[in-house]
Amino acid sequence: MVYDYVRWEEKAIANAAKKKGLNLNLIDSKDISILLNKDYKNEFGSVVLQRCLSYFRSLHLTAALEARGISVINNFNVALTAGNKLFTTLALIKAGVPTPQTTLSFAPESAIKSLEKLGYPAVLKPTIGSWGRLVALLKDKDSAEAIFEDRVHMFPLYQIYYIQEFVKRPPRDIRSIVIDGKVVAAIYRVSLSGNWKTNMALGAKAEKCPITKELEDICDKASKAVGGGILGIDCMESPNGLLVHEVNNTTEFKNTVPTTGVDIPGLIIDYLMKVRR
Repeated sequence: MVYDYVRWEEKAIANAAKKKGLNLNLIDSKDISILLNKDYKNEFGSVVLQRCLSYFRSLHLTAALEARGISVINNFNVALTAGNKLFTTLALIKAGVPTPQTTLSFAPESAIKSLEKLGYPAVLKPTIGSWGRLVALLKDKDSAEAIFEDRVHMFPLYQIYYIQEFVKRPPRDIRSIVIDGKVVAAIYRVSLSGNWKTNMALGAKAEKCPITKELEDICDKASKAVGGGILGIDCMESPNGLLVHEVNNTTEFKNTVPTTGVDIPGLIIDYLMKVRR
């Protein structure tokens, strides 16, 4: 397992491997130096579980390992797609998975024109990022112009205007943990403060969510759309049914395990052992 920051999840996966008698070698990605024309199977083994929090570190390391014939979970194409909200949305649309209406612009002026078609309120998101950071609610034209004005002076990544409709939903969303296309556990992430954001990092509460046929079907399609593996798939309950709004590559599940009682770390290890065979 390669990582760049040890979270609850990485510790739980390591403990699960130990319980199952699996030799899981833990490697800090910041200590890695790879000679690209060398065979690294002895150092990394036959399968690598990629748990880097950094999108760019994860992507580049995965590419280097796969080029040397090492199987990485999740693989490069999954990491590339699921780590970028735009790429995820495009994959979901292509696969016919219901997702919020989304616009893409590259300048404040064209973004305002897009909002005139999409309607207010709307949600501006960075294409790469997590935990609800730099996600902004665009209530009207004035607030949109003010926020866009700040974005002009930020890193170029934040000058890509990826904007989604504000979906009318309960004050919660659904985080499903999907392994090899199967929903193994699901929680509601409920906003306690009335905040429209439901990220656990912002104080939302986890509640057990029933795994319905609708949830199973949409998560299976979303998983296939981005390439499968171990994923966190986020859905919203719209008036017309579930919508998938994000897919997470190195997903967190520390709130899902105690809420549902499902041994997600153990299931991850089982999946790795299956892939290794």
